[in-house]
Amino acid sequence: MTGAVTNPERSTAERSGRRLKLLTILVVLVASGLTFLAWSQSWGSLTLIAGSNTETTLDVPGSAAAPALSALSLAGLALAGALAIAGPLIRIVLGALEVLLGASVLWSAIGAIADPVGVGASVVTSSTGVAGTASIRELVTPASTSVWPALTVLFGAVMVLAGLLIIATVRRWPAAGRRYQAVTFEGADGRRSSDPGDFFDEEMGDEQPGDDEPGDGQPGRKNAPDAASAPETADDPEGAATLSRDTAVDNWDDLTRGTDPTR
Repeated sequence: MTGAVTNPERSTAERSGRRLKLLTILVVLVASGLTFLAWSQSWGSLTLIAGSNTETTLDVPGSAAAPALSALSLAGLALAGALAIAGPLIRIVLGALEVLLGASVLWSAIGAIADPVGVGASVVTSSTGVAGTASIRELVTPASTSVWPALTVLFGAVMVLAGLLIIATVRRWPAAGRRYQAVTFEGADGRRSSDPGDFFDEEMGDEQPGDDEPGDGQPGRKNAPDAASAPETADDPEGAATLSRDTAVDNWDDLTRGTDPTR
């Protein structure tokens, strides 16, 4: 009865852990991919005042406003792949790393929202040749801000939550597949070991080399009669000669199997 109740509960826990693992990895992948997409989009524009009657609009891409996002998002994608095969201890390390990546994404996006002119300084310098933060602030003014900086803040927050979820549920995830583990051998009695010699040594340990041989430990050799069972031949030369002859005849019969090889 216990096995009938325990097995379904274990199967349910394994399915739940597997779904949690897949969902978490999917969240990390999606958040990292969307962060990379945000890095490639326009984050706003700046208005360049060249004179009293002339204005020029400069587009500020995410690659200029938050250049670190590309590396952070790619690191998140690689982390998702590592989560699929990581053990419990490595999972905790990867969860902490995911929290750090999400916090870095948040820092980059919030900085772009708080200071659009400062993050677009490189664009202004490339267009006008004017350098220096103070000079650029006098030369341009923010024209518009796109939705991508705000979305990037959301993506960073999701990455932080995903990292915390990994750390909190590290014990509920199922173990990695057999292809990523060492080879394990299983004996007929259900015992498991990574060394196949463990099974052969125990099976051969009970058998002595010569139990099934008629000799004294060497195959094909008969035991010689010991001193107690041997007839007293020292005082009987004729008996010794007869015994030697009979032994020679027996050995000859064993070699020729009862046939005369001279015919």
